[in-house]
Amino acid sequence: MEWVHLSVCMSLDGHIDSDCGRRLILSSEEDCHDMHAVRADCDAILVGAATVRRDQPRLTVRYPELLAARRARGMPDHPTKVVVTFSGDLDPDSAFFQKGGPVVVLCEEEALPAARARLGTVATVIGVAAADGVAGILARLDGMGVRRLMVEGGCQVLTQFLAAGAFHRLRVAVAPFLLGRAGAPRLAGPAFYPHGPDNRLRILSTRTLGNVAVIDMENTDPRVLAG
Repeated sequence: MEWVHLSVCMSLDGHIDSDCGRRLILSSEEDCHDMHAVRADCDAILVGAATVRRDQPRLTVRYPELLAARRARGMPDHPTKVVVTFSGDLDPDSAFFQKGGPVVVLCEEEALPAARARLGTVATVIGVAAADGVAGILARLDGMGVRRLMVEGGCQVLTQFLAAGAFHRLRVAVAPFLLGRAGAPRLAGPAFYPHGPDNRLRILSTRTLGNVAVIDMENTDPRVLAG
C-alpha cells in the first residue's frame, strides 16, 4: 500500500458523532471541500459497519473541479467504497450501496456465505480473518489494486489503524465546541498506541477552514503497509 490517509472531524472534547440519533454536524463547507480533495486523490475510502448503518454515507467526490481532476488522471469519478464488518448484516438498499463508486465488503470468513447472499448483487464481498487485523485488510485491498487508501472512521476502525501505526498521514479537523455526552463515540478508544509523549506524530500544518481548525500530521514510521 503506497499511501494511507486517516481523516476525522471531532469536537473539542474528542467526539466524532452524537449518541442521540441525529447526525452531529462538525465540519464547515471549507473543511468539507478540503477533505473531498483528499478523497479525490485516493483509490478507495474505508469505513466501519457502524458508520454505514448510522450515516449511510455515499463517500463520493462532490465538487466538479475535483471530479474533473480525477477524470484527467484517468480515474473513475468516485473512489471505491470499502466497509469492514464482522457479520455482513448491512442493508443492500441503503444509499451506501446504491450511490457513488463500487463497493467492497470485507467480512469475517465464517460470515462470508451469508454476506455474499445478502450483498453479492451490490458489492464485492471478500473474507478476511479478524486475527489478521489491519495488516490483513491492507493486504486484501493491495491485492485488488488499491494503492492509495483514505480511512474515515468510525471509532473502532480508527482505533485499529492508529494502534497498528498503519498510516502515513492523519488529518484531524476540530470544531470549536464541546459535546459533553459520555455515550457519544470518540476519535479512538482504549488501546496500546505506538505514538505517545516520547514518539510523537510530526505536525505538518495547522489551518483554519471556516471556523474549523485542521491539523495535518505525518507518521514518520508507518507500519504493516505492504507494497
